[in-house]
Amino acid sequence: MQVPVKPKLKIATTSLAGCFGCHMSFLDIDERLFDLIELAEFDRSPFTDIKHCGPCDIGLIEGGLCNAENVHVLREFRANCKTLVAVGACAINGGLPAQRNHLSIATVLTEIYHTQHGLVGGFIPNDPELPLPLNQVHPIHEVVKIDYFIPGCPPSGEAIWKVLTDLIAGREPDLSHGLMQFD
Repeated sequence: MQVPVKPKLKIATTSLAGCFGCHMSFLDIDERLFDLIELAEFDRSPFTDIKHCGPCDIGLIEGGLCNAENVHVLREFRANCKTLVAVGACAINGGLPAQRNHLSIATVLTEIYHTQHGLVGGFIPNDPELPLPLNQVHPIHEVVKIDYFIPGCPPSGEAIWKVLTDLIAGREPDLSHGLMQFD
């Protein structure tokens, strides 16, 4: 009798308003990425050219919400992920992009496009292709349910590895003090 092979879990990642530093930390898992590929299959991630997430077991999401497109991507991603992990300060509390929250969006746009003359000759862009900015940058838990959080700016590759391997093994993720990083 042949033993059934357990299917690999699917992992997907995405980035919203942030610097992509959390994805760089994910890649800092280095050679253990080969071990991870033995344990899991990747959907949308830095390893694939897939633009939209299909159904997956674990979703890693970095970045906060600064525009309507971020909200749309977040809701779509949440709908496709059984377990959603917020990665980094921007996802958890808005991070550096939230520094604009003490200003009105009108002040921000005026400063960027009128005072600094931006890239469009002093005019605030008004194109339907551009996502509508939100009045404030928001952490993602204000819009969707988050199952786990990996704090840091960015979190270490070790912390991401620990959470992923715990989840793949069916364990509750446990980040000890030494794995949390706030550089």
